[in-house]
Amino acid sequence: MGQQVRASGNSIIIDGIMDFEPKHIFECGQCFRWELESDGSYTGVVNGKILNVAKKENEIIFNNTNLKYFTDYWIDYFDLNTDYGSIKKELVKDDIVMKKATEFGYGIRILKQDPWETIASFIISANNNIPRIKKAISLMSERYGEFIGIYNDRRYYTFPAPEALMLLEERDLKECNLGYRADYMIDTARAIASNPALIAEIGQGNRLECHKQLLQLKGVGPKVANCIAFFSFGKLDAFPVDVWIKRLMEHFYFHKDTPPKEIEAFAQGKYKALAGYAQQYLFYYGRELDLGKGDKDVRDNS
Repeated sequence: MGQQVRASGNSIIIDGIMDFEPKHIFECGQCFRWELESDGSYTGVVNGKILNVAKKENEIIFNNTNLKYFTDYWIDYFDLNTDYGSIKKELVKDDIVMKKATEFGYGIRILKQDPWETIASFIISANNNIPRIKKAISLMSERYGEFIGIYNDRRYYTFPAPEALMLLEERDLKECNLGYRADYMIDTARAIASNPALIAEIGQGNRLECHKQLLQLKGVGPKVANCIAFFSFGKLDAFPVDVWIKRLMEHFYFHKDTPPKEIEAFAQGKYKALAGYAQQYLFYYGRELDLGKGDKDVRDNS
């Protein structure tokens, strides 16, 4: 990371960073625990820490942290050592649609998220929309996570560990707005809590092997598995096909109704190792501009 980094109290300030826009990062559908503040900044809980992220002109400000933790954790979490300019340059070759999508979501960066939290969050995301997903995760964290502190007069909690969920009854999680997903969550929590090596095993193989293992978890279908593989296991060639991506790909590339598997194969052939990035630019572009039909916030990832 070649940008200028300096500490100021409990803030870390980066000057001149490229391809970093908080709104694009936190509202592109990849994460659900970051909340917009009245001043335009975002506050979230990651790895048991409360962080606030703001942008002022050319500066990105990370509040409520220190230089050591920024170096040890936040650089990797925000993928700050990756050259997104090069990624976009490669994606837009002979592709006017991707050129428009990357220009629209120019500040997206893919967060390196915790596997368990990502698995659980995207189980909740199946046939759901983003406000309801965030509300369910918030309720579940307040009830079954650990209190970690107050920031800007708001109480924050960790994401509940699988051990905290595995002994619950379905009705407990239904009270957190999980609906029919409550059974899936408890079953998957038990599977992960009973086998501490399982998450590491899931991440060891290539995308296809990772995807196959994720499908063994209750509540994880093909689209959810691709989201988890990309957002937390680093399988950059994963291309989740949700309702927005299907509509966009059909409109711009196929011009007819096309099965998700065919769309996925086309995208992986076209974008190869960068397919996951392509999907995220397209998703944000399509949803924000309402280029498809239906519920604007649906993330149909079953």
